[in-house]
Amino acid sequence: MKGQWCYSIAMTMAPEKPTHKRRRKSVNQSGAKSAPKTGGPTQQPAPKLHDSLEKPERIAKRMARAGLCSRRDAERWIADGRVKINGKLLTSPAVTVSAADRIEVDGTALPTIDRTRLWLLHKKAGYVTTDRDPEGRPTVFDLLPEDMPRVMTVGRLDMNTEGLLLLTNDGGLARALELPSTGWLRRYRVRAHGTVTQEQLDELRDGVAVDGVLYGTIDAELERIQGANVWLTFAMREGKNREVRNVLASLGLTVNRLIRVSYGPFQLGDLLPGKFGEIRSRTLRDQLGARLIEKAGANFDAPMQNNSAGVSKKRESELAKRAESRSGKKPKGGVKRGRAEPGDPLTRLHTRKPEMRSPDDQQRKKGAKSSRSRHADRRR
Repeated sequence: MKGQWCYSIAMTMAPEKPTHKRRRKSVNQSGAKSAPKTGGPTQQPAPKLHDSLEKPERIAKRMARAGLCSRRDAERWIADGRVKINGKLLTSPAVTVSAADRIEVDGTALPTIDRTRLWLLHKKAGYVTTDRDPEGRPTVFDLLPEDMPRVMTVGRLDMNTEGLLLLTNDGGLARALELPSTGWLRRYRVRAHGTVTQEQLDELRDGVAVDGVLYGTIDAELERIQGANVWLTFAMREGKNREVRNVLASLGLTVNRLIRVSYGPFQLGDLLPGKFGEIRSRTLRDQLGARLIEKAGANFDAPMQNNSAGVSKKRESELAKRAESRSGKKPKGGVKRGRAEPGDPLTRLHTRKPEMRSPDDQQRKKGAKSSRSRHADRRR
């Protein structure tokens, strides 16, 4: 026992051998030694182009991103037995799908994911913000051309409210932009009947409760008084149902005209009523930012889907535009195509700065003009 005890003590007191191993020099197939690695950062593998398409996601989110419906509508459709996955009827929305799964809605395959896109529409008064109206009233989608892809609105505007309305083909982006947590400011110009002071409007910054509904901070400013009406500017981040009308009604004002002039970084500008325009992908990506893109699940890597019917419609509009330039008469119906109006805010996204000429070029241009004038004088 004593010998064994001494042996164990000797083993514990023995110095440990180094665990690191000697590095071997790497050799190429040709036999030459490879160059030593530098101390710089290692190169990361390039991300896949369509990585967002391969990422699994909930079935409701997948249907919303395809522009077919909202997430709530997708869950309702699943409960009604209208959705199948790989030929099997789906009974619960708590299902994760991938790009390899085949999704069918009412017997039709789900369309492929399109690139995230955004349009600005100047809504006219008298149009309701809905896909189908049971009363047969005109909707905002009646203002869009037939070759327009399936889009949904970002939030809603009342029937008598006019101004900027955002449209997108991405249900996830529509949901993210209409949430108050996004923090985007919505600005309105209001014409109301009655009288109000700036002191009364300043009290709205602390919020106000109307008929049991609590409205958040509102920045209101009195622009001018026009007869029996007042013009105001409203800025808020929530945008609850009929918020402007209800808040001003609590102050004794009756709104007779309401115009939304901006939604976040996007401005109405001089966009004509009933007209629309698309924001470029690069501009949209810069305005959203990385955090909001990740929150919405926006996809800017997917290819833009082409519609053969849409191509023919665009061709017809081009022919109509040429006929208009020749005859001087505007074609009946349809949406105005071609170049934007001079005051259109979208021209800022599509035009380039004029080329700057050097002083030498300007001097040569002046010399050419003077030489032509001298030749003209000699002929006389």
